Formats: sequence, structure tokens, C-alpha cells
Amino acid sequence: MTKNVIVAQSGGPSPVINSSLRGIIETCMMFPDKFGKVYGGWHGIEGVLNEELLDLSSQKEEEIALLRNTPAAGSIGTCRYKLLDAHKKDFQRIMEVFKAHNIGYFFYIGGNDSQHTALKVSEMANSKGLDLVAVGVPKTIDNDMGDNDFKLIDHTPGYGSVARYWSNIIQNANEENMGSAPADPVLVIQAMGRKIGYIPAAARLADPERIMPLQIYLAESKISIDNLVDNVNDQLKRDKRCIVVISEGFNVGNKGDVKDAFGHINFGSSKSSVFQTVVNYLNSKGLKARGTARGQVMGTDQRDTTAFASVVDLDEAYKVAQKAVEIALYDGNGWMATILRESGFIYNVRYDKVPLEKVALSERTFPEHWIAKNRYDVTDDFIAYSEPLIGEDWPSVPIINGRQRFARFEMKFADKKLPDYLPEAYEKQ
Repeated sequence: MTKNVIVAQSGGPSPVINSSLRGIIETCMMFPDKFGKVYGGWHGIEGVLNEELLDLSSQKEEEIALLRNTPAAGSIGTCRYKLLDAHKKDFQRIMEVFKAHNIGYFFYIGGNDSQHTALKVSEMANSKGLDLVAVGVPKTIDNDMGDNDFKLIDHTPGYGSVARYWSNIIQNANEENMGSAPADPVLVIQAMGRKIGYIPAAARLADPERIMPLQIYLAESKISIDNLVDNVNDQLKRDKRCIVVISEGFNVGNKGDVKDAFGHINFGSSKSSVFQTVVNYLNSKGLKARGTARGQVMGTDQRDTTAFASVVDLDEAYKVAQKAVEIALYDGNGWMATILRESGFIYNVRYDKVPLEKVALSERTFPEHWIAKNRYDVTDDFIAYSEPLIGEDWPSVPIINGRQRFARFEMKFADKKLPDYLPEAYEKQ
């Protein structure tokens, strides 16, 4: 007897998240004797709670194929709804939705918080005697999921693409800075990354030979803004210009922090951004060159620009999702599919599984030995780790009449069988 499938996405999107979605849909369709209908939870676990299940099995093949180059999470949406252990009604509702729609398989694409949700759903189903297989699929541009030994997961889908984005953006910024240096000798660019430095560190991939006057400040750099000013002025004395890449989590004092539903600082909504604070401070202290510092914050294009996607990342996002389906078929409940790097100088990975409880709420830090002694650069070991992830070619993005062609699903939802429901987190709003 076949069982139906729900796949959902959670947390911040990425340029390759829909490649994982495509991997699940197409692989499930290879086994019609095991998998029935494949539904997408409309905007993540909220879609499951609201019984908004998009019928993915009925979509056109060409639209499913176009998921490869459809960035972000516009196909089925994502959410930042956090299922708390105290949300007993929410968990009960999820079980009711699963029963009502004959759901036997649940795939959740997301980061460490999302894997915790997958774990809790897995445990609840088991305690209720529900025949359900829950499998996690990794995703986060921050690359902060797993362990510091890289034995649970080597890197997460999404990171290779954001790393490629920064390697390209900094090359272009360097060209602009070379031309405008007499008037604007210092360019400060803010990168995403709450408190883990993998994203700003990727700026070094633009210049692995360290020819550019480039300084990189991670949240983990643990130096003061006054030290930063001194470092920049030393660079100006040598090169008459300086490019500063700074993490949004770099400590410049209280910015008026705003937090998201997971309790993480939402730097994009803070009252004053890190880069502007640094620019203002540099200009107030004075530069050892004519002109002024200027800056910019790169926005959500870091995680939603398909043209900068890494072809390596696209392929791995698809294959790790295929592995998740294989796990569901042969290994059962309570796992996350993972990517592990093979030893040797030739880059190669294998796809495996790890228990959900080991990755749920995990938080990998940026290795201290990958931070250069000067505290404003990264080491060659980091370059060796990250460079293979960005690929060596541009992705092939379909273009029609000059515009990118993204997947567009028909809004065909499963018929609702249960009363309307208000998720617990919204009851008091």
C-alpha cells in the first residue's frame, strides 16, 4: 500500500533550495509502488498546520525541471515558524493532517532549527503509533549546522552558492574601488552571517593570492572597531585604498537589535547597520588618504540570485535530496541525509545519513585555526576547504524575452478535510 508524501521548507531560502525540492519530487516519482501523492507544505510547517498542501504530483514535468534554476523558496514557500515543545496542540494538529491525507513520509528541508522540527515530528509520530517516516534534508547558506569536526556534515547546500556570490561580488567591487580610490579610498561591504563567519570568509575566494587590499572581519575576529580603524589606515599607507568585508555580526556595540521568531538577531532589521557604523567611525577618526569611506550592505540577493548559484551546489542539493528519499525507503524514520567529503586532494563527496537528534539545534562554529593571525583574514586551509564548493562555470539559466524563466506551479491544493486551525504561536496575536 502506497503512502502519500509531504515535503516542506523552513528558514531562510537559498539559490539551490528548489534543487533539493526537485530531487525529492522526481525521486519519489521513480517509486510509484511506494509513494503516492507528493504534497508541498505551503510555506513550510505552517502549511501543514493550516492544511494547505500543494499537489506537486500533478505539476507539469517542465515546471518541476525548472526548479533547478529557480532560486529562493517561491515554488512552495518557506517559513520561520518555530514548533516549541510546549506547542502540544500544534503537534496534535500535524498528526491529524497526516492521518487525514494518508501521509507516510515527511521530508523537511532546512537548517538546524528545521532539523529539530523534523525530529520532534518524528518522535511525536512514533509516540502516537503513526506509521510515518520523517527525514531531514540539510540547507543553510550559513554553513553552521553540524559539528566542528565536520563528521556529521561537511557543508550544507546553499553555502557553495553564497560563497560563489561573494567571490564574484568582491572581484567587481575591487574593480570599482581601483577606479574611484582618489575620492573613495575605503569601501566597506557588509555580509550576512549572524555570528558564524563562513559567509564573509568566502570573500577571500575572490583573491586567494592576496593581491587585493582586502580585509575580512568575521564576528569571531574579536577585535575592536578601533583596531579595525588602525588596520585600515595601515593598509591605506601601503596601497592608498582598502576594501573591508565585515560580518553583520561584528561587534560595534548596541545597534538596537531586532530578533526573529527563532530568537536570532535579525540584522537586516536593526536600527543601524554594522557597515554604516563602521563607515561613520572611519570617517570621524580620519583616513590616512584623501577622500572618505563609503559602504553598502548586500541584501537578500546573497540567497536568491540564481545567476550566482554554484553548479556544484546545485548538483549536491539535488543528490542529497535523492539520498533522503533512499533513506526513507530503506532506513526508515529519524535520519537526516548528509554530505561528507572524501579524503584526498581531488574533491569528491559521498552521501550518507546521520541521526536527526545529532544535528537538531546543532551549531558549528568557524574554526579558530582558519582565522589568520592578524584577525582580519582567513588561512589557506579555509581556501582549500571552500574553493571546490563554488564550481568552475556559470549555471545555465533559461531566458525568455530577456527574462529569467522560473518554475511556476499551478495552485492545486488537496481538498481540506479538517476544521480551520490557528497555529499556537498566533493565538495571542
